Amino acid sequence: MSGQLTAGAGPRPGEPETPAREPSPDGRRRPAGALVTAVRLTAGHRPAIAAACMLTLAGSAMGLAQPLLARHVIDAAGHTGVTGPLLLLAGLFVAEAVTGAVGRFLLERMGEGVIRSLRHGLVAHLLRLDMREYGRHRSGDLISRVTADTGVIREATAQALVDLVTGLLVSAGALALMAWIDPVLLLLVAATVAAAAVIVTSLLSRLRAASERIQGAVGGIAADLERALGALPMVRVHCAEDREAARIGARVDGAYRAGVQTAKLASFMNSAVELAVQGSFLVVLVVGGMRVGSADSLGELVAFLLYASYLFVPLSSVFRAVGLLQRGMGAYQRIDEALALPRESAGRIRPPAPGAAPRPAEALTLRNVHFGYRPGRPVLRGVSLSVPHRGQIALVGRSGAGKTTIFSLVARFYEPHEGVLLFDGRPAPELTRRECRERIALVDQNTHVVHGTLWDNITYAVPGADASEVDRVVRLANLTDVVERLPGGLACTLGERGSTLSGGERQRVALARALLTRPSLLLLDEPTSHLDAINEAALSQVMRDISRECALLVIAHRLSTVQNADSIYVLDAGRVTASGTHDELLLSSTAYRELATAQTLREAGEQGGMPGSRQ
Repeated sequence: MSGQLTAGAGPRPGEPETPAREPSPDGRRRPAGALVTAVRLTAGHRPAIAAACMLTLAGSAMGLAQPLLARHVIDAAGHTGVTGPLLLLAGLFVAEAVTGAVGRFLLERMGEGVIRSLRHGLVAHLLRLDMREYGRHRSGDLISRVTADTGVIREATAQALVDLVTGLLVSAGALALMAWIDPVLLLLVAATVAAAAVIVTSLLSRLRAASERIQGAVGGIAADLERALGALPMVRVHCAEDREAARIGARVDGAYRAGVQTAKLASFMNSAVELAVQGSFLVVLVVGGMRVGSADSLGELVAFLLYASYLFVPLSSVFRAVGLLQRGMGAYQRIDEALALPRESAGRIRPPAPGAAPRPAEALTLRNVHFGYRPGRPVLRGVSLSVPHRGQIALVGRSGAGKTTIFSLVARFYEPHEGVLLFDGRPAPELTRRECRERIALVDQNTHVVHGTLWDNITYAVPGADASEVDRVVRLANLTDVVERLPGGLACTLGERGSTLSGGERQRVALARALLTRPSLLLLDEPTSHLDAINEAALSQVMRDISRECALLVIAHRLSTVQNADSIYVLDAGRVTASGTHDELLLSSTAYRELATAQTLREAGEQGGMPGSRQ
């Protein structure tokens, strides 16, 4: 036994961490599915896509007209004037460049809009996940899906989709004109292009799989790096920098291998397309050159070559677009998985009972509550207790007794399996989670301090609070000395996770933040665990003052906190074994006497009064 009234927080809420799900091979989308998904992602941006397509097609039409003009100029050279056709050719060239630039800008803007919408939706969804999901998935990997994975999708939506549509249309136009000029040469060109298409198609599924591995490895890097940085003092004290670097390095190596595989596949695809282009040109030059002077004119050969070049550019775009779609859908697979994770419901299970009931004597009541984080492993076994609107109630017990779990149920992070919680006499199933949480404030063991100023952290729950209210809670939480010490006072920027503050100071900041909301029920989880004797005595007085204004439920850590409570509930193995005041429990509860005796001996040892205690 630790010798403290509560030595810990009980089991960690949530199930054991499991890696993010890997997509199953039979669950992979085929190219048609990828195209449908890309079209769905661009919903709301259809006008921009239509405008970009029209501009691209207009530019392509101008490009398709240029070989005809070039043929006319070549065939007319030395016979008639060519100044007019040359000026028209130059004008078409410039107009094609301008329309292409405008179309490309519209596409880029549309791509950014798609990513913005995806990120907004993904962030909103991740912040509202069911609490169990945060135990199943690593936060760094979820963050990577918002940042890295969405970036991969950008090219698939902003570039590949339009390239695919316009490339096919332009290719069809070029093929029609080439067939009109010389069907025999077109058949030779089609044969080389078909060979390249077979190679590209065979590589697409492997490219998709490699892309998924890259994104998974990047998510693993983010998760492991966040793990190490979040516990950096522990890492350095235990000289584990090399071990953590090796762990993250293994993830980096995995991303490298997947990247090399992707690069290899992309290189083969590009080489196949380039060989088709070069082979087609060689075929056209050799066969067409042999036919010049017999059946064909030089102008027709030049026109056919120009159309061949116009064919290969959009066809290359089509092949590249299909590859980008596969890579983008590999990233979207992970985003889709995140969006499929269950969200926290509103919480209202049944409608409120008709009629307004009179205000009850209890701010909070638990009636025969049973709960466990995993099936077959109960944490609470029929807990019943009540917290009046005024006064201080304490929960005590050994580590794992279920104290912090009660707080999690009161905050509606989880729902009881049996029994019911009542807020102001109203059953929790008749209230939304928001309605329940607006009644409470929580200061837990993990005193959360976010990056920002001290003012930002204190006013986090009430952003519009005025200076007088902030001054009030600063005094109540005994933060005045901290404000005076920090450069800039309340405007001082705190480090990541409040690294510029001590543990006790972070705890007082969290208390001030909670008090600013003026809750009807304040939950304090071991509020004196990081405080020295002076600040502990000051906080005990603050708690007495608060208990005259609202309900106060405290997980007691030290004897001084328990002695001030109006009523104490003793928990053991998920059950309430006794309740009463400090003096009553010393007489009636063996478990409480053991906890109190152990705490007294511990405090005596810390003061040097016990033989063998550390000095």
